[in-house]
Amino acid sequence: MLENKKVYYKIGEVADMFQVSTSLIRYWEQEFKMIKPRKTKNGIRQYTLKDIDNFQLIHHLIKEKGMTMPGAHKYIKNKKQEDDFDKLEVINTLKRTKTFLQDIKDLIEKKESGEK
Repeated sequence: MLENKKVYYKIGEVADMFQVSTSLIRYWEQEFKMIKPRKTKNGIRQYTLKDIDNFQLIHHLIKEKGMTMPGAHKYIKNKKQEDDFDKLEVINTLKRTKTFLQDIKDLIEKKESGEK
């Protein structure tokens, strides 16, 4: 979708990407707190690639899948909870792996020092 990887996108550019009005972009920004554009001292919104990804998800859910706003909110909330659970699983796996590797390191050090 994005040929030229810019750091920030103006509201008109974002609206053009999704073929929607700038007022709809502002509305989605207001409704979905995960969209947090930077604002210049003149109040001009500057959206990041993360914001664009979030807009893409919202656009897909509402415009392509036909979800209602409450339905999209619920989907995103559930997805975030699943993502948080997945992250927790990864963290726990990494902790177990770290402990396992530390045990192996300790065994090697004992063997090298002549202990049994």
